[in-house]
Amino acid sequence: MIEWWGRHEDMPAVLARVDIVCLPSYREGMPKALLEAMACGLPCVTTDAPGCRDCVADGDNGLLVPVRDVEALVQAIGRLLDDPPLRMRLGERGRQRAVEEFSSARVIDATLAVYRELCPP
Repeated sequence: MIEWWGRHEDMPAVLARVDIVCLPSYREGMPKALLEAMACGLPCVTTDAPGCRDCVADGDNGLLVPVRDVEALVQAIGRLLDDPPLRMRLGERGRQRAVEEFSSARVIDATLAVYRELCPP
């Protein structure tokens, strides 16, 4: 079942109430919505678009569908709704990837490394 909750400011509270996060997109930078979902241990359904596919690996921590393919999106969401163990496994892996690959400390370290490389003392 899909429920429309309207606009909310408290995303941790919203994410605590959901089973799946879905971001159908044509192109993203690095989508914080997916990173936040991963950090919360939620499986993600998103499109195989730049940015989205950089944080969600199909079958690893979520499901990727072709861009603008509504039927594939519906099927992916349905697959996760029908398979709680799969949701759990993808969510756990998403949490692991969020911590290991996308934590603030890791991103800051990588950014500073680029600055050091480009601007040596």
